[in-house]
Amino acid sequence: MAEKVKKVVLAYSGGLDTSVILKWLIETYKCEVVTFSADLGQEEELYYIEDKAKKTGAVKVYIDDLRETFVKDYVFPVFRANAVYEGQYLLGTSLARPLIAKRQMEIAGIEGADAVSHGATGKGNDQVRFELAYLAHDPNIRIISPWREWDLGSRTSLMEFAAKHGIPVPVTQAKPYSSDRNLLHISYEGGILEDPWNEPPEEIFTLSVSPMNAPDKPERIEIEFKKGDPVAINGENLSPATLLKELNRLGGKHGIGRADIVENRFVGMKSRGVYETPGGTILRAAHMAVESITMDREVMHLRDSLIPKYAELVYYGFWFSPEMRLMQKMIDGTQEYVSGLVRLELYKGSCRVLGRKSDESLYSHDFATFEGDRVFSQKDAEGFIKLNALRLRIQSLKKRALS
Repeated sequence: MAEKVKKVVLAYSGGLDTSVILKWLIETYKCEVVTFSADLGQEEELYYIEDKAKKTGAVKVYIDDLRETFVKDYVFPVFRANAVYEGQYLLGTSLARPLIAKRQMEIAGIEGADAVSHGATGKGNDQVRFELAYLAHDPNIRIISPWREWDLGSRTSLMEFAAKHGIPVPVTQAKPYSSDRNLLHISYEGGILEDPWNEPPEEIFTLSVSPMNAPDKPERIEIEFKKGDPVAINGENLSPATLLKELNRLGGKHGIGRADIVENRFVGMKSRGVYETPGGTILRAAHMAVESITMDREVMHLRDSLIPKYAELVYYGFWFSPEMRLMQKMIDGTQEYVSGLVRLELYKGSCRVLGRKSDESLYSHDFATFEGDRVFSQKDAEGFIKLNALRLRIQSLKKRALS
């Protein structure tokens, strides 16, 4: 018999899984269920959510527009770090989960709920991301993970449960894969993509055209940064969410940001995912370009050495951990002088940096020029090389003496 629960806050999308979960929670725990849906830029109509949730049994429905918060407080901090998981994944889904969980816990407090629930499966990363975030906010919260409890182990059984309870679910066999979308990206996995040898069919892509079908004429854009964050495109100041949406449009138009990855999940298995991150791909290239002229070498190298660990923390779900807070403070400290303008060319799947400039630039033409100058004595390089070669010379002399 299920342990007594009075009220649950459910992370609710209105799709098959969470619609079934809503009714299953009510039947199994004889409890009230409050649903929470977040608009993170998935470009889905949410007007139907409230009516559907209440008809399925929800006692209250929350629908929050978190797009600006998502980009400003989650996407931008990670892009200050140039973070990328296993060299390719720009962490789109990983960043959405802690924000959803944080707001879910806030609602649990408002509603006096004693439990929270989500629709993540027992095989994936999302269950870990949700639950680590829940427990970071309340170590005593009751967590209900239906996929680890119920006997509805297949999509067919979910459909049968939905039909039995009169729950309308928009499911079609025309898309034999699952997808997750927000302002940063859209991901595709499962179904026909489970075989890593299978090429992703062109019709699955949503945010971008095929590079082969992209315009034959390149497009040039300029992105302005202040203290590591983008603030304007082509001279127009834009809010974080509006700016990322515009970069998605520009990148998608030119076929930029597609990635086909076999990644290592936190739970231990490998998983194949196909991603579209057009705006994020442009943003990372531009950010690295402005850093190249404004960031001290040793600061950059130290920060770069931490990128794999930083990305791993985000991917694994440790967004609210003390080590993540520490690393973010350090990352943000490196961005004090990362301000300037970057010019890029978008063309058939590529994003090429054409120029960069900044009032904070450390680049000096007088020192870097191959022409004559009066600020650098090339003779000084001789002593520099000899000092750096000293240990190598000693090793060489030792080997000669022993041979």
